[in-house]
Amino acid sequence: MNIFEQMLSRYVVKTNDDLLNAQHEVMQQIVLAGLYRGGFFNKAAFYGGTCLRIFYGVQRFSEDLDFSLLAKDSDFQLEDYFEAIYLEFKAFGREIIITKKEKKTQTNIESAFLKDDTSVYNLQFSTERSIKIKIEVDINPPAGFNSEYKLLLLPFSFMARCYALPDLYAGKIHALLFRSWKNRVKGRDWYDFEWYVRNSTPLNLKHFHQRALQSEIDFREDFSPEVLRKMLKEKIQSTNIEMVKNDVRPFIKSPGELEIWSTDYFIQLVDLINM
Repeated sequence: MNIFEQMLSRYVVKTNDDLLNAQHEVMQQIVLAGLYRGGFFNKAAFYGGTCLRIFYGVQRFSEDLDFSLLAKDSDFQLEDYFEAIYLEFKAFGREIIITKKEKKTQTNIESAFLKDDTSVYNLQFSTERSIKIKIEVDINPPAGFNSEYKLLLLPFSFMARCYALPDLYAGKIHALLFRSWKNRVKGRDWYDFEWYVRNSTPLNLKHFHQRALQSEIDFREDFSPEVLRKMLKEKIQSTNIEMVKNDVRPFIKSPGELEIWSTDYFIQLVDLINM
């Protein structure tokens, strides 16, 4: 059994969703290992839902890899780290393809984490094209976040620089409020929100404010915890909770935990935010 198979063997696979989630997560961890070998974490930090899943233990799978430079660098090129990622997968007998995704339109905000100054890449196995990971790097990060090094034991022991939890939380709240998904909702954002509240994670309100200002969000009144709670409750009132449940269901092991989800449930969670 090679390392790739060993890593897959840690997962309980009963359905096609289980297998796809496990393959995605193993690929994500190998990408992180390659970036570590290439020195990427000297310049950047890992954040987003996959970071929360791999390093902080949230019980739902994630698809994309989101990174932020530690400081603005318009000359940064993720391509400089491609060789390290290729070599890491090659060591496990897997060939990959990395392509840069060109934006069709230029807007100030396409999503919570996709801006004009965010580079986007797709990584695929050369054989199984259905297994794809989107990699985003914010080269003009908002100010006011902290990072810490977190340990991963496979495919070997290494440290990845990650956003601290209060700053991850701020990014998630920003995504809940401002992510642009047209007619879709991202239930995984709401799942993570519930996790943060349940764990009494402190929210870095200043970092959220910096993200919102960078997104050109115009606050009509002085920003405060009360203003944020009001914004979240208005968002919840306009969100289809059944669509939220349908989106997150393939990424979790126990769909029964969604039974309590309702508009009133999430509104009550807002009152419990630690900030």
